Amino acid sequence: MPNRPTDRATPQDGEAPDTGPGPRVIDEQAARIGSRIRTLRRAHGMTLVQLAALTGLSHPFLSQLERGHARPSMVSLERIARALGSSQVELLAAADAERRRPGDTRPDILRASEGVRGAFAEGEARLLAHGARGFEPMEFVGANADPGDYYEHDEDEFIYVMRGSVLVDFADRGRFVLDAGDSIYYYGGTPHRWSSLNEEGYHLFLVKQKGADE
Repeated sequence: MPNRPTDRATPQDGEAPDTGPGPRVIDEQAARIGSRIRTLRRAHGMTLVQLAALTGLSHPFLSQLERGHARPSMVSLERIARALGSSQVELLAAADAERRRPGDTRPDILRASEGVRGAFAEGEARLLAHGARGFEPMEFVGANADPGDYYEHDEDEFIYVMRGSVLVDFADRGRFVLDAGDSIYYYGGTPHRWSSLNEEGYHLFLVKQKGADE
């Protein structure tokens, strides 16, 4: 039987060369997710070995993943997203990126039952637009009392609180309590995390600037 990629990091250096046809691409969704991961990694000036070290996933597995020859578990996808300053739901959205053809400017409606959903920070998000977008609009719900780790990415971000109260922590740049109807805008490179101030949790509308590589 052929060897299967493992989830353990390996000491290999550089990127594995594509030496031939090898395994076939699983499907278009896997290829798009892999391509998105590769684009983000290169935008960060990161090698596959460095990404492997940050995620605890193996270099061969990540190489196959980027070429669409493997599909990550949700746990693996979350590790990769955090290492690249992104989120699981944004990586999953790459599978929807070809929904619209280039130059198609028709209005695109997204119904309440639609939208890519997935983990985001300490809660769950739903993207509020199909396909290629000029920015990332999403709704985000959570009830975490523990703010978790700080996130930091190059893109600006805007938050509007639709329900609940949330404590937004910007490390040495301040901590702010936001209630329903409040909003906040912060610039790329700002470390941030948030947590709920009550058991009812919070419901946010969040807009993230599109990265320069997209």
